[in-house]
Amino acid sequence: MRVDEVKSEVGRFWDDEVIPTISKYIEIPNQSPLFDPSWRQTGHMAKAVELVRRWVLAQNIAGSRLEVFQDGERTPVLLLEVDGASSDTVLLYGHLDKQPAMIGWEEGLGPWTPVLRDGRLYGRGSSDDGYAIFSVVSAIKALQTQKTPHARLVVLIECCEESGSLDLPYYVEKLADRIGTPSLVVCLDSGCGDYDALWCTTSLRGSIVGNLTVEILREGVHSGDASGVVPSSFRILRILLDRLEEASTGKIIPEWLWVDVPNDRMSEVRRAAEVLGSHMLEHYPFVSGAKPVTNDVVEMILNRTWRPMLAYTGQEGLPDLLQGGNVLRPRTALKLSLRVPPTLEATDLDTRLKKLFESDPPYGARVSFEPEKGGAGWNCPKLAPWLETSINEASRAFFGRDALSFGEGGSIPFMGMLSEKFPEAQFLVTGVLGPHSNAHGPNEFLHIQMGKSLTGCVARVISDHYKRGA
Repeated sequence: MRVDEVKSEVGRFWDDEVIPTISKYIEIPNQSPLFDPSWRQTGHMAKAVELVRRWVLAQNIAGSRLEVFQDGERTPVLLLEVDGASSDTVLLYGHLDKQPAMIGWEEGLGPWTPVLRDGRLYGRGSSDDGYAIFSVVSAIKALQTQKTPHARLVVLIECCEESGSLDLPYYVEKLADRIGTPSLVVCLDSGCGDYDALWCTTSLRGSIVGNLTVEILREGVHSGDASGVVPSSFRILRILLDRLEEASTGKIIPEWLWVDVPNDRMSEVRRAAEVLGSHMLEHYPFVSGAKPVTNDVVEMILNRTWRPMLAYTGQEGLPDLLQGGNVLRPRTALKLSLRVPPTLEATDLDTRLKKLFESDPPYGARVSFEPEKGGAGWNCPKLAPWLETSINEASRAFFGRDALSFGEGGSIPFMGMLSEKFPEAQFLVTGVLGPHSNAHGPNEFLHIQMGKSLTGCVARVISDHYKRGA
């Protein structure tokens, strides 16, 4: 592979084709079904899929076939097949659905308004995960322009990832003959420690998301009359949460939510900590004077990748400050997002959490925990020597630095599913979600140069995959 030519070709293609089209994609508020239950009626998802479908077809990829599937009430998937010089298969994955808009965008920025500034393309879905299909097509175009042989390629783009990939198992089964048995899976939906190297994700935490609700009264009553007699529904929630989380440290209490960190992953953590150092904290927009949970970078990485942690992502029952009258409210509900270690067995976590919260309710309150979505984590199989070499050489070629690896704190349900279905496959899980890119939050952006360099690396790995068996 002629690296300089690939850099030039990918750079031109991104500038002329990719960035303008991702900008149009950003404008579409195609929120995942969990956040937009009326997605069929609004038509935003269909519009995003049609935008991508038309663009891919316009690229005239030699030997390709593109098809959109949408069965019944399920979200759509796009399947792109590209003939190869061998019958071996590479499966490439991404998704098109988005998280909600979120508040707090800087002046001049917004979730559905693409803004190109200082080499960054701002807008919801730019880096999570709209760029994936464009990066994959760019890599394929670069390979074909250089007449570089590759295996058969299958690109699967779903529209339900942010809702837990609920529809994906159905489509993977339905399209099993079309997908085949991949020997390499490339997932472009993950993160990077910085923008100066190819970062490989070696583990992903699982998650359980659910709603914890406490009801103590049939209706609200005057707080001066009831406080001290009727326990606050919010205080009861605090008591219940103390069963799960140590408030002063954030440590998760039940031992059944912890695992031992494998030795090879501990070595990765230490190496990543050496590279990132104190720069890791630059990832987070702390207010002035605020401090992290710990100043030990190794502990930071372990906390966000291999340890269970709890976040509170939504509420119901609390009026805003203007409407908050002197009333002891009848109920309070919180949406909990519990991240669990990559290797934790997750089959009965929802049941165990339900029992943890609902048994012996304080003051006899009505307590319910209703899981919404969840899934197990993922630990990457050991890399084959050819892939380990290819990843490092690709990073040196397109970034000028050796590749790095670490775990990610988020979840990609598809990875665990594929590992079970294709136990002999190799995995390259990577992405552009680096410092300040802020997926799911305000001011999400796509680092353009990172996207271009990552595309070159994907092309190189696909090429090396073919050569390993030639």
